[in-house]
Amino acid sequence: MRRLSSPDNPKSAAFYYQDYLMNPPISFSIRRVFTGLLGAIALTGMFAAAAVCAAEPTIPIIVKDTTSNFWQIVLAGARKAGKDLGVKVPELGAQSESDINGQIAILENAVSGKPAAIVISPTQFKALGQPIDEAAKKTIIVGIDSAADSKAFTSFLQTDNVQGGRAGADALAAAIQAKYGKPEGDVALITSIPGVGSLDQRAKGFKEELKAKYPGLKLVADKVADGMATTALNIMTDLITANPNLRGVFASNLIMSQGAGQAIAENKVADKIKLVGFDSDDKTVKLLKDGNIAALIVQDPYRMGFEGVKTALQASKGEKVPATVDTGVNTITKENMDTPRSQELLNPKIK
Repeated sequence: MRRLSSPDNPKSAAFYYQDYLMNPPISFSIRRVFTGLLGAIALTGMFAAAAVCAAEPTIPIIVKDTTSNFWQIVLAGARKAGKDLGVKVPELGAQSESDINGQIAILENAVSGKPAAIVISPTQFKALGQPIDEAAKKTIIVGIDSAADSKAFTSFLQTDNVQGGRAGADALAAAIQAKYGKPEGDVALITSIPGVGSLDQRAKGFKEELKAKYPGLKLVADKVADGMATTALNIMTDLITANPNLRGVFASNLIMSQGAGQAIAENKVADKIKLVGFDSDDKTVKLLKDGNIAALIVQDPYRMGFEGVKTALQASKGEKVPATVDTGVNTITKENMDTPRSQELLNPKIK
């Protein structure tokens, strides 16, 4: 215990008072230290949280049909890009490619969330033009797969669909020649929905290739459906009945390939009529393996999803990105379907 004064030491009070000021009780010092540490920890937490938020931009991806195997693969690629690149990637889309108004509403809602960018595959060329123009005034828009009537895309990643149509004509000609000795005879085209940029381009490439390289192949039917596999089944069945000399058909998307392939199998005409489909899923791969489909023209949807998000992220950071990217097409037949590259395309990892 300190004594502040005594008869023998009259200056001790002043001495001890000065000592108290220079060396306060330890409890007071510790309190000040802990208060400072707690403040520093709180600030550090705030800055760390802000850094995490800044490092995780949001880039929604809007596809045509969330129930389709093709679009599930696109979403898987986008999901992987989000994981690898530190991006939040909401997976959005209608449940049918024919739900044009649904996709427009989804786009408008996504824009209202103020994302860093949006990746979208327009369902219909004309109808999505103005909504995309409006969206691009508020955020970066990166397109994949199908075009729209807009020049507001920062970048566009898609299959060269004209080349995809040409590949379909080449595969059909090869299958007919293998059966009949020459690429000659009546053929037909089945398109899923009118006015879809990618499908219109495939039809264009198919017809141009027939005219340029295969004058012996005559296009006797050019059918347009409503996006439903059952409609494709009915169209193909009618073609079989109405065209006894029909030797080949090109179904230019997955859903049409499913329906047309089923009709070929049910009517047992695979030996007579050669069907070339576009894109793949379990159904069409089985039809290919069983010989009911002669060939599949396959895109790389996983790459489309991954690169779409990656490109959108780069653009959101102000980096220069290419205006267009061709993600390629591949022709897969029963003969080459078991090669490593074919299996990579036919059986991608969705989850």
